[in-house]
Amino acid sequence: MKHALITAGSKGLGKQVTEAFIKKGYSVTVSYRSDYASVLRLREELGIDEKQLFAVQADVTNREDVISLIQQAIERFGRLDVLVNNAGPYIFERKKLYDYEPSEWHAMIEGNLSSMFYLLKEALPIMRKQRYGRIIAYGFQDVGNAPAWLYRSAYGAAKAGLASLIKSVAVEEAEYGITANMVCPGKIVGDMKEASIETGKTHQDDETPVGRPGTGGDIARTVMFLADEHADLVTGAIIEVTGGVDVLHQNRHE
Repeated sequence: MKHALITAGSKGLGKQVTEAFIKKGYSVTVSYRSDYASVLRLREELGIDEKQLFAVQADVTNREDVISLIQQAIERFGRLDVLVNNAGPYIFERKKLYDYEPSEWHAMIEGNLSSMFYLLKEALPIMRKQRYGRIIAYGFQDVGNAPAWLYRSAYGAAKAGLASLIKSVAVEEAEYGITANMVCPGKIVGDMKEASIETGKTHQDDETPVGRPGTGGDIARTVMFLADEHADLVTGAIIEVTGGVDVLHQNRHE
């Protein structure tokens, strides 16, 4: 049985991703910071137990927590085929860089960039030994071009750095059968984060060329494609899942 590790995989955008892997027959390890109840709810919804959906409390900005997370996952399932870094903080308040506190800056960089480094340091040796692995991170619309994201500069800088990191890892680890890609969700908010594609199709969004909002199901479908063993030629890619909005906009202003 293949095994996927999904950070913050029991709710939000991670929930549909976890469900998709479970339905595909994977065993899954999810990390959570404090909301263990969301893990229990997901197990109940899927009709499974910890034998297929294992949970580890971990803060991915803490390297010791990440080491423990990977170790426990390997002790439980013996392998690591897919790593999806779904965790990542965001500052909702619009502010100029001038107004950022150092703690806010560090929270964005640690949560969105350093956390990926910590995860890769533990996951890559395992994947190299297997000569197989799929690594998937999340970005934002047009992040591959490192655009300005006005009043979101810390988050934008962290994700642009992450895009560069993913591209570098894709080349460096290709000889080991490891791919690394980034998925960039469009505007997916509120209940849509945990919604299925079918639910999304019942809603209208006139700002999106395809006419509907994005959902967690759309992200899960993209992740599952990248995680497939036959997707070995797709690596170092920055994949937009925006319903065409990325074509309309070159820079982020809000």
